[in-house]
Amino acid sequence: MKEVDFKGLVVALVAPLVKHPEAVKVEEENTSRYHQFRVTVASTDTGRVIGRQGHIAAALRTIVEGARDKRVNDKKIRMIIHDHRH
Repeated sequence: MKEVDFKGLVVALVAPLVKHPEAVKVEEENTSRYHQFRVTVASTDTGRVIGRQGHIAAALRTIVEGARDKRVNDKKIRMIIHDHRH
């Protein structure tokens, strides 16, 4: 089975949602329990990625989680979204 490029997948999903796609950065970190992605966007685009009541962010997590082969990788997906001010 082919390994999924989660980082590339996250960039491909987030970039079309924002006004400044060149500012999208994704850092990947693996912990014992999580595949963690720190998504950084321009400060004006934070709301576009999170969405009302977090609906867009939840949908992004669901899509990325769906790409994970649960038979091979038992780590959960965690996405942290913040802007360039932090």
